[in-house]
Amino acid sequence: MENASKALLMAGGVLLGILILSLAVYLFSNFGGASSRIHDNIEENQTAQFNSQFTKYVGNENVTIHDVVTMANLATENNKYYEFPKRGSIASGRDQYITVLLDGIQIEYGYGTPQSQITQRYNNLLTEQVDAITNASSELKKYNVQVETSDITKRVYIVRCTGI
Repeated sequence: MENASKALLMAGGVLLGILILSLAVYLFSNFGGASSRIHDNIEENQTAQFNSQFTKYVGNENVTIHDVVTMANLATENNKYYEFPKRGSIASGRDQYITVLLDGIQIEYGYGTPQSQITQRYNNLLTEQVDAITNASSELKKYNVQVETSDITKRVYIVRCTGI
């Protein structure tokens, strides 16, 4: 009898150990999935916040050259951050490079372009628009903005600004 009771105690201990181990595995996998979902939500929010810097101009009828230069500057800062050189053609959407087109002409820059050159180019764009006010009409030219978002990165990679 004594051996049987010891055997029952040992079997109960083993079952209790298996139960505790199973609970630990369940909690680990459950918390791991929650962590992954939280990480995905944070990444989606960051992407949406980044895209909103460009998409807020879509459908807005009062977009001027100042807004276009602001978007080009944001794109340039992004391209410098990822160390992309200026592209000779439109980005593919497979990476983080952002192209800004003003009436079909690329106006963003990338890594390695001196800041003085970028500033001079944007100042020239602004000056051209302001000079057009004094010569022809009393308002800055308005632009229609369209963006394209990559299916891969879910980020804006092309901003098209066309004069209205």
